[in-house]
Amino acid sequence: MWHAYRIRYALGLAIVATMGMQGQGSFAQTGADPNAAPNPYHLDEGWAKLPQGRKWGAAIGVDIDRDGKSVWVFDRCGTADDCSGSNLAPIQKFDAFGKLVTSFGAGMFNYPHGMFVDREDNIWVCDGRTKNGKGQTVMKFSPEGKLLMTLGKPGVAGDGPDTFNGPSDVLVVPNGDIFVADGHGGETNARIVKLTKEGKFIKAWGKKGSGLGEFDTPHGLAMDAAGRLFVADRGNSRIQIFDQNGKFLEEWRQFGRPSGIFIDKKNIIYVSDSTSTDKTNPGFQQGIRIGKVKDGKVTEFIPWSETNTLEAVAADDQGNVYGGFTNTMNFRRFAKK
Repeated sequence: MWHAYRIRYALGLAIVATMGMQGQGSFAQTGADPNAAPNPYHLDEGWAKLPQGRKWGAAIGVDIDRDGKSVWVFDRCGTADDCSGSNLAPIQKFDAFGKLVTSFGAGMFNYPHGMFVDREDNIWVCDGRTKNGKGQTVMKFSPEGKLLMTLGKPGVAGDGPDTFNGPSDVLVVPNGDIFVADGHGGETNARIVKLTKEGKFIKAWGKKGSGLGEFDTPHGLAMDAAGRLFVADRGNSRIQIFDQNGKFLEEWRQFGRPSGIFIDKKNIIYVSDSTSTDKTNPGFQQGIRIGKVKDGKVTEFIPWSETNTLEAVAADDQGNVYGGFTNTMNFRRFAKK
């Protein structure tokens, strides 16, 4: 068990699908209403306190500090999609009471996207667009804001071993290996990239498509205690699960059209659905679905009525849930009733 701090994985899947079940989603909850689970949370509006005059941008990345109660947020500098001309710091840390305790990264990003806090409290973030010689990178910061590593070639989009095109999320495993969800739809990539802790390319897998092991906007990453990699394959309205060598294990569709995934220390998975509609993934309302990794059952649901907005998700050790909102540019906490 690799850290008492922040975990995006929990106790592993107890059942691996047989070959006959692969691609069918053995936990698909056939016939179940995906919106019927109870909502035991209430909105704790205004929990995070920004400095006077500062407004939220699209809060595209949320993660929990290793203390289990402080929260890191990565937003787009008071705008919907562009930090390139801003002097605001998009990386922000809030303590357990919602007080801002540190912020950094001003002038370093074009298009913030995705965030991960590793076992040493280093902050990993993605910049998904090319502009002004920046972007198409994954960056590692110390918790004090010192830039420690840059992966990819700043300002260069590509699909090679040392370039990205639309990186959307990043995750670091116990031995230091780095996984990047590389792609954000359109003409960007659609793959998962694996690198060593030094940033050396190991392998990549996936391509644009809807088949098993293919992706259409690999938007978020999480990992369970057994080392299985969960990918929010948003454009295909599913979660795909792989081993760390890229072998397909399972797909889940019962959590909706996933933008973000988080797995806590108690074997609970949190999935944000920001794009399901009557025409796209019909039958699913937007919001946050919560369940158990071991059986894939949705047990709780936080509905949200604003369209195309609730993308980032995380939960602290007390079970409070945090949502990052993009189109409506906000960050909120949901506390247990």
